[in-house]
Amino acid sequence: MKRFISIVTPTFNEEFNIKKICNSISLQMTKLNLDYEHIIIDNASTDNTQNIIRLICKDDKNVKAIFNRKNYGHVRSPYHALFQAKGDAVILVASDFQDPIELIPQLINKWVNGSEVVFLKRINSKENFFLEMIKKFYYKLINLLSEDKLTEKTTGSGIFDKLIIDELKKINDPYPYLRGLVVEVCKKIDTIEFEQPRRLYGNSKNNFYTLFDLAMVAIVKHSRLPIRLMTILGFCFSSLSLLTGFFFLGYKLFFWNSFQLGLAPIIIGLFFGFSVLTFMLGLMGEYISSIMIYVRKMPLVSEKERINFS
Repeated sequence: MKRFISIVTPTFNEEFNIKKICNSISLQMTKLNLDYEHIIIDNASTDNTQNIIRLICKDDKNVKAIFNRKNYGHVRSPYHALFQAKGDAVILVASDFQDPIELIPQLINKWVNGSEVVFLKRINSKENFFLEMIKKFYYKLINLLSEDKLTEKTTGSGIFDKLIIDELKKINDPYPYLRGLVVEVCKKIDTIEFEQPRRLYGNSKNNFYTLFDLAMVAIVKHSRLPIRLMTILGFCFSSLSLLTGFFFLGYKLFFWNSFQLGLAPIIIGLFFGFSVLTFMLGLMGEYISSIMIYVRKMPLVSEKERINFS
C-alpha cells in the first residue's frame, strides 16, 4: 500500500517565501513519487500572504489552507494544523527555509525504517549570536527543571508517525508545548542534524517575548520543581525572618540603651524580601494562568476559512 504523507507549514506574513516553499515541497514530493497533502495554516497575516496562498491552492489541489481568525501565536497554530492532517506521517517545517526542504527525504526514510518521531536538530546556526546564546541558556534551564529531558537545538520541526499524532490528540491541551508533549508520549526520539541557514526573506517572528512565552509554557507545563522551590524558599525565608526577629528582640532586651539597629539592614531586608516575593508571585501567576486556560476549555484556534479540504 502506498504511503500518504502530510506536510504542515505555519505562516505569518510570509508573502516573499510561501510560493517558493510550496514549489520546493512539491519538487521533493514529486521526486519521491509519494501521495501527499501540504497544509498551510496562516495566523491572520496582514500582508499579501493569504492572497498568494489562495492562488497556490487554485493551481495545486495537493495544497490545502487554513486561515485563522486572528494570530494565535507560534504555539497553538502549528499544533492545531498537525491534528488536521490525515497522512500516515506528518512533517512539520517552517515557511522561511530555515528548515531545509532538502531534508524531507531523509525524514521520510528514517520514518519508513521505524522511527516514530524524528526532529531536525541544528548543529550550527547563522542566526544572531546573542539570540543563539539565549536559546542555549533556555535549553539548559528547561532540562534542569523538566522531569522529561528535551532534545536540545530543536524547534519541533520534523516528522511524526500517525500513532504519535493520535496520542497527542488524546491529551486535549489548549495551550500545548509540542516538544514537551512529544517526549511524554514517545521516549525514543531520533534526530537529523543540519546547519541552519539565515532566512531568505522577511524578518524572524521570534523575539524576546515569544521566546519568554515559550519558556514559561515549557516550565509550567512540564515541571513541578519551580512551585516546590517556592514552597521551600518560603519556608526557609520565613524561618530566617523568625530567627532574626527573635535575635534582635533578645539583643534589644539585654542591651536596651546601647543597641542601635539603624535603617540600612531594615531597608536591605525589605527590598530583598519584596524581590523574592514578587518573583514567587509572578511564577505563581504563570501556573494560575495555565489552570485558567484549561478551565475555560477554549479551542486551540478559531478558523475563518478552509480551502481544498474535502
